Amino acid sequence: MLRVGIIGTGDIANLNIQGYIHSQDTELVAVSDIDISNAGEKLERWGLRTVKIYTDFKKMIDHEDLDIIEILTPHHLHYPMTEYAAKAGIPGISVQKPLAHNITDCERMIKICEEENVKLKLFENFRFYPPYLKAKELLDNRIIGDPLSFRINTILTAGPSMPRGLKSLVWRIKVDTCGGGPLVYDDGIHKFSLALWLMDQKRVEKVYGWIDYFSSVMDAPSNIFWKYPSQNSDEAPKYGTMQFTMATNVYYPSNYYDCDEFIEISGTKGIMWLNQCTSGGNFVSKSPEHPPIVTYVDGEVKSYGKNLARDWRHSFINSTKHFIKVIKEGGTPIYTGEQGRDLCIFAKMPYISQQQKRTIYWNEITAENEQNQSCSVKQPVNLIEGGLSKYTRRAKSDLRKGIKQGLEHDIFKYQYEL
Repeated sequence: MLRVGIIGTGDIANLNIQGYIHSQDTELVAVSDIDISNAGEKLERWGLRTVKIYTDFKKMIDHEDLDIIEILTPHHLHYPMTEYAAKAGIPGISVQKPLAHNITDCERMIKICEEENVKLKLFENFRFYPPYLKAKELLDNRIIGDPLSFRINTILTAGPSMPRGLKSLVWRIKVDTCGGGPLVYDDGIHKFSLALWLMDQKRVEKVYGWIDYFSSVMDAPSNIFWKYPSQNSDEAPKYGTMQFTMATNVYYPSNYYDCDEFIEISGTKGIMWLNQCTSGGNFVSKSPEHPPIVTYVDGEVKSYGKNLARDWRHSFINSTKHFIKVIKEGGTPIYTGEQGRDLCIFAKMPYISQQQKRTIYWNEITAENEQNQSCSVKQPVNLIEGGLSKYTRRAKSDLRKGIKQGLEHDIFKYQYEL
């Protein structure tokens, strides 16, 4: 039985715990949080009230014989916590995305885990979402030929969605603690992951980013464009785009965050559309117009995955299940520390492009250039005053409108039937 400890019991811990609750191979033996009452409330909610609580993560690591540790804290804390856990000899360290708030810390984390023979995992759950796993299988079988372009739109809606504490937003809007912003960097890691994985690429060649700050703190609306490396001169060029769209006038129920994702991949033989992820399972998912996967090939439209689990929590459970197997049987985590660093590189490029008003190349984003300030993300200035309150008012107004109309919303329950 693998012994598990968790550092940080914020909102996301409600989802990260799912894979351990339903595993026959693990036991949560301790959690650490500076807010002991918050930790106690979470354990009560999970049905694990007898689990030990520490306010100092170092004491938890020192006193418990852990096999796996989950680090679910603000990004700037990832390196010191990883370093301490690695030196203490914990075999498996899972770090909530992004790997760190800067590339320098990413490199340090990779190095210390290599030296201590520790398996370092970046926890990025979108890759384990059942419809996306099916889509990757279809793409690998060349259902649309050679993929040429990738487009993803993340739509930010009015909700209703799961409640979130203000604390979780405060540190995400500060570059020194987050590494970027709450959308393009923090949430964007998921989307940059898909942009590489689904297109069977390891990196991009160059990026151009346009980022607005309508709400004064949220880095949206935004548009990001990139080119994938060409393998040879005869190969058709491959490109990608990402949008974060403000749609606070849209009543859109979600059991999780107040957003959803829509993807289009064009290939040499056809087109693939992927409908929903974060809010999958709501009433949009139940409509015949939005099956999880749609393709157009040779004049024929087909849909796939109608019987797949579309609740977002499955991606967390599947990701944890994979890491447990790696720690028990050996193998390579998804993602490794090096892959986690590369996703941080990708996610920083749009901000630096916005700041320097030019196209940014992958090889420019290094720890060395970060330290000499030539590729460091800076805190945005001259933001629109009152933007956040305006954004919030619109969201609340349209949420009330949707509720009054009696539109459907299911309350999320922290249960999962195996």
